[in-house]
Amino acid sequence: MTRTAKLTIIPPGKPLSGRAMPPGSKSITNRALLLAGLAKGTSRLTGALKSDDTRYMADALRAMGVAIDEPDDTTFVVTGSGRLAPPKAPLFLGNAGTATRFLTAAAALVDGTVIVDGDEHMRKRPIGPLVEAMRTLGIDVSAETGCPPVTVRGTGRFEADRILIDGGLSSQYVSALLMMAAGGDRPVDIELVGEGIGALGYIDLTTAAMQAFGARVEKTSPVTWRVEPTGYHAADFVIEPDASAATYLWAAEVLSDGRIDLGVPNDAFTQPDAKAYEMIAKFPRLPAEIDGSQMQDAVPTIAVLAAFNETPVRFVGIANLRVKECDRIRALSTGLNNIREGLAVEEGDDLIVHSDPALAGQTLSAEIDTFADHRIAMSFALAGLKIDGITILDPDCVGKTFPAYWRTLAALGVTYRDKD
Repeated sequence: MTRTAKLTIIPPGKPLSGRAMPPGSKSITNRALLLAGLAKGTSRLTGALKSDDTRYMADALRAMGVAIDEPDDTTFVVTGSGRLAPPKAPLFLGNAGTATRFLTAAAALVDGTVIVDGDEHMRKRPIGPLVEAMRTLGIDVSAETGCPPVTVRGTGRFEADRILIDGGLSSQYVSALLMMAAGGDRPVDIELVGEGIGALGYIDLTTAAMQAFGARVEKTSPVTWRVEPTGYHAADFVIEPDASAATYLWAAEVLSDGRIDLGVPNDAFTQPDAKAYEMIAKFPRLPAEIDGSQMQDAVPTIAVLAAFNETPVRFVGIANLRVKECDRIRALSTGLNNIREGLAVEEGDDLIVHSDPALAGQTLSAEIDTFADHRIAMSFALAGLKIDGITILDPDCVGKTFPAYWRTLAALGVTYRDKD
């Protein structure tokens, strides 16, 4: 399918209003898919996200012997044997970070060799800490560059019962180890070390999903979990809407002084990025400093919103954004400075946005390089609600998590030009 080269947003000049349901949570969908794939029996996952990232996960599980049916646009019916089989070829996961980290760990439960690989972007994303943590259990795993491809020679057995891992690098490493541990042959304690701890809320999502599929996992300290070797059983599981996707709609509402009904109460989300709602609601008086460590995927949304704030905003605790689908700190500063030179400054791993409410209503031709990153594309579309001339390059990259994003905005009253 031919990708759209670019998309220019036309400022609506009126409040955006209507109903706009976010898709299902990517984070929860990929956890549920893996756990259902590891379980014995048939699970029904409803409210699920169907996107590039979840498609990679589903196809990888199919390659390891899991039967997955898709009776409608938001449902997966997953039937597993309780064990994953060695795939006949390397698992290709594109730039799907959650699928790559989760399946790398889960491959240790396979009796055979699994190669986990991705596209050129994924091959630049670090996975070394996860590999080292797996080795402490005696798992035969290697990643020559510290990034994918990763080769795992699994047995389903562990030689130790304790893992220490730096949780400040990515909560996905911790979640991957937790989900793997329940399929092993002995209880395992997983402990976070290091000065900074990443988004703990995502670990809570993981343990809640594990328990729904029959695992016994106990938080024995603020940074330690004990996982029993229960395996998983099939379950019917309802997936809530994606809070990260909701941030774009919350921001579009306050930017346009509109009223957008997401179909779910703003306080009904359990995902960490839901914390962004209270922050976005403060616009145009965002605080002078925002700690993004516990709502990392919401930072691009709030950073673009901050361009129109009454006062400058410094974003801290966001170093992990440098190793997402792209270097998001650099992508944000580049895009904001394309709109107006000096609008953003990087200071170490902090991002400072020199807010200017007078940007609204101006015509400022700016092509936004998305770096193939869905969150950069969706966030900078918000600038196009207030500034004429904002053009998003490679807009179809939103298919990674929110395939209907451009149609969703259009249904609220946004129009486009120069689509080719």
